Amino acid sequence: MGTSLKPAHIDLPASPRPDPNHADCRGVASILARVGDKWSVFVIMMLSDGPKRFNELKRMINGISQRMLTLTLRGLERDGLVTRTIFPTIPPRVDYELTDLGRGLQQPVKALGEWAITHQQQIAAARTRFDERTTP
Repeated sequence: MGTSLKPAHIDLPASPRPDPNHADCRGVASILARVGDKWSVFVIMMLSDGPKRFNELKRMINGISQRMLTLTLRGLERDGLVTRTIFPTIPPRVDYELTDLGRGLQQPVKALGEWAITHQQQIAAARTRFDERTTP
């Protein structure tokens, strides 16, 4: 006679409830912001072949200011990706080196850098096409 309003499929697997505060997304976002930051990528790439001193890193990373390098190294150290070792010499010598966690980022960072180099011209062309379409 009529249509039954009772659910027919009641044996559904339980799914985890999403976190109402999205804390997991925020945590991942903060990590991706650190490791995806252009200066962090350059620092990780430059430290991939061993420890470096601050001024050595500054010379190797074209365009980075002293302040930005300091902030980047401090952030990477805070996240456990870089260690800072002070040697008791005059003047004091400070070396920065990737931790095991930081070395785990070498391959993805290198792949990202290689991808960017390989596709640089294609992206520049796409930007030009976009700008030509959207500029009045």
